[in-house]
Amino acid sequence: MIVVTGATGNIGRPLTRALAEAGQQVTAVSRHPAAVPNGVRHLAADLAGPAGPARLGPALTGASALFLLLSGDLHAAGGNPAGLIGEAAAAGVRRIVLLSSQGVVTRPFGPTRIAMRELEDTLRESGPEWAILQPGGFASNALWWAESVRAQGLVAAPFGDVGVPIVDPADIAAVAAACLLDDRHAGGVYQLTGPEVITPRRQAAAIADALGSPVRFHELTRAEAGAAMSRAMPAELAEDTLDILGAPNPAELRISPDVQRVLGRAPRPFSAWAARNIAAFR
Repeated sequence: MIVVTGATGNIGRPLTRALAEAGQQVTAVSRHPAAVPNGVRHLAADLAGPAGPARLGPALTGASALFLLLSGDLHAAGGNPAGLIGEAAAAGVRRIVLLSSQGVVTRPFGPTRIAMRELEDTLRESGPEWAILQPGGFASNALWWAESVRAQGLVAAPFGDVGVPIVDPADIAAVAAACLLDDRHAGGVYQLTGPEVITPRRQAAAIADALGSPVRFHELTRAEAGAAMSRAMPAELAEDTLDILGAPNPAELRISPDVQRVLGRAPRPFSAWAARNIAAFR
């Protein structure tokens, strides 16, 4: 039995499907009830907050492996993420794959990244086999623009000509599946990026190509972008994100070989993500 947390998100959904298609028994854990593939057991559990480990407990009975994806507000909510790892180890889980962040390496300061680095250290010392995934920015962040593209044919974003090598969440899911199933990845730490540095302006062009209709690009000021982002995330996190988007450091511009190394193929470009998800923009 493999337990997948965050099972209805951009990573968890394709991971759950891939494991089920590989013939694995899967328990899908998400905050709210949700549809899952045939044969997959579902558990609704909110892992944020001090009781998170106890809420995960029923899913861990008989489990051999765990994919651990923690919501961005887990630490802020007073959660106990280390307790989740301890609960899994105590239940006899033999392998844990943690979704961490590239920022743990490229920008190691700040409360969220410090907490995630501590969680990585807890995992390394916990007893079960482990692997750690450190992705950069997600291609699926472009879904922030879906409403404006549908309504106005418009992408509005800051730093229009500054790019980073964003990664397709489906590639993260594929690497996670490999780490859960293949003993060779025990102890692996994988930085996951896409195959190219791509700017917001070029992302808008790729969406237009997939739509077959024009999409205008409007460059926001940093202040405008910060105000919009702060409505969906803590202001500190919004400013931190804008620092990366506006002035990525060399490590954040590096195209990692790790997707190729694990999967034996190149990571998917943003254009492939856009084509596969274009219904959201129509």
